[in-house]
Amino acid sequence: MAQTMKRWTLNAVGRENLALAEVPVPTPGPGQVLVKVAAVSLNYRDKLVIETGMGLDLPFPLTPLSDMAGEVAAVGTGVARFAAGDRVISTFVPGWIDGRTGGSAARPGYATLGGLHQGVLAEYVVLNQDWLTAAPASLTPAEASTLPIAGLTAWFSLFERGGLKAGETVVVQGTGGVALFGLQFAKAAGAEVIVTSGDDAKLARAKALGADHGINRLAGDWAEAVIAHTGGRGADHILELAGGANLDRSVAAAAVGGRIAMIGLLEGFELKTRVVPLLLKEVTVFGVVVGHRRAQEDMVRAVDRIGLRPVIDARYPLADLPAALDHLDRGPFGKIVVEVG
Repeated sequence: MAQTMKRWTLNAVGRENLALAEVPVPTPGPGQVLVKVAAVSLNYRDKLVIETGMGLDLPFPLTPLSDMAGEVAAVGTGVARFAAGDRVISTFVPGWIDGRTGGSAARPGYATLGGLHQGVLAEYVVLNQDWLTAAPASLTPAEASTLPIAGLTAWFSLFERGGLKAGETVVVQGTGGVALFGLQFAKAAGAEVIVTSGDDAKLARAKALGADHGINRLAGDWAEAVIAHTGGRGADHILELAGGANLDRSVAAAAVGGRIAMIGLLEGFELKTRVVPLLLKEVTVFGVVVGHRRAQEDMVRAVDRIGLRPVIDARYPLADLPAALDHLDRGPFGKIVVEVG
């Protein structure tokens, strides 16, 4: 094994402060695992951390990004969950095994990889054994790297928190990673799926993936279109990926007793909606911070059983992180992956 490796570091907030450095390969300590990274996927949250810091007390220099797939290269003393050669993926919130997230009312927990913890955009990383799960046997490393945030967020919203049942209607907003995983998981569960987007070509691609209806949100009131498609009933589940004032249209589109998973913040950090429809329809709005390790393990088993293939829009080599971030700015169809090894 090489003695040195390449690793991206963020030395201060701002893309101009990213640097690709040559550093020693780390050594796993007690309870830790050394992973040879094969692929890392990008999320909108990574862009926010790099460009704004998201108000976090970041540990500079910070290795960015959180979603990784690789192979165990070595283990420290006391490691029982993995052995050399095992294929693994990271978990977004280290130590969140099951149940509720940590923290308090004033300071809810958000200690994540590529944030308050060092990230994974390197040729090798050392992580606690509890911060990993097995990778799906059916996926390539690039495909597996897309699961820890985008895949798990969709899974957690629909099944852990949403209680999705066959025959229900799901609205997914946009055609990014979470949206397309939501489409694929919902269809596998027997749901009707409606996709909204401002791009007709992307809507056509979403329908090719199995979407029952595509609505161009720029061509009119998408909430009214959802109501029309459902014969007036509305949507049972909505993956709210825009945030801001868009929440009002999600409430309008929701069925009586509908559930809205509040995930995205593309349209701002403050939510706006009329109260009366929310009350009269008894709509449930819940926040989702990805999901815990047990749910990720459930999702991995499901991915293998149903034969799901994550949608990757583009792949970039490790040195081309800036180009990958530029692609993220343009709005990918599915996921963007940096191939490391």
